[in-house]
This record gives sequence, structure tokens and C-alpha cells, in this order.
Amino acid sequence: MRTPANIARHPVHPMLVPFPIGLWVFSFICDLIFTFGSGAAVWKTVALYTMVGGTIGALVAAIPGLIDLLSLPPEPRKTAIIHMSMNLTIVVLFAINIWLRVSAGDAGAGSNNLTWLSLVAIVLLLVSGWLGGKLVYESGVAVDTESIGTGRRG
Repeated sequence: MRTPANIARHPVHPMLVPFPIGLWVFSFICDLIFTFGSGAAVWKTVALYTMVGGTIGALVAAIPGLIDLLSLPPEPRKTAIIHMSMNLTIVVLFAINIWLRVSAGDAGAGSNNLTWLSLVAIVLLLVSGWLGGKLVYESGVAVDTESIGTGRRG
């Protein structure tokens, strides 16, 4: 089922989601390196900036995601609403994480203890990604079935 948020019949939402996912996962890895590894402040700084980038990227990806959600029939829409709700929760968790880190400043003794908050968000991200995959692979969301077998190319 083709979704309305597309460019040249290619869905936009799936093109955008790798950016926040990659940035958030890298942010978590930087937190782990800072907390359990080197302790060098640069890792804390990189974690913050990649977290901010991931959050901005997620908000950008949410726009075509919402457009697609509104076009879905009732059955996949239920899964999509759960997927969207989890993603919004993840964005809020990272926004809180960012706020706590910025509020703590450079000397923020508690800022390296925020790794657990990133871990919770990453676990939710895994579940949400699984639901996104379910939408594509089980419900055919963002799959252009009209082009399959016709030889049409995007």
C-alpha cells in the first residue's frame, strides 16, 4: 500500500528514520565509553550533540510518518499509533536527557549518570522499530504493490 508521503514513489519516512536511530545509538555508545572507558569529557560532549541531532532528525521523520499514518486503514493504523506513541515517548526521554545534561553544565556530576535514561530510550526504540518493521513486512505499509511484477522502476 503506497503511502502519500513519498518522492518519486519512494516513501519518505523510511528514508529519514536511520538518521535519528544511528545518532541516538552512537550517543549511547559515547555515554558507555565515557562512563566505563576513558572518562574523557569529549565523549560526554559528543553524546550530547548526537543526542540533539537524533532528536531533531526524529521530529523531521515524524512529519511524513504522521502523514502516512493518517492514510492507513484501521488495522495497520492501530499498530502505527502504538509505533508513533512509542516514538514520541522516546523523543521526550531524549529531550529530558538533553535538558538535564545542559542544566548540569560542564561540571555536571550527574550528567554521566544519565546513561540509564539513554538505555531506556534505546530499548523502547528497538520495540518501536520492530513495530515499524511489522507495518512494512506484515501489513505492506509503504510497499508499492502496484509496481511489483509490472517492471516499472522508480
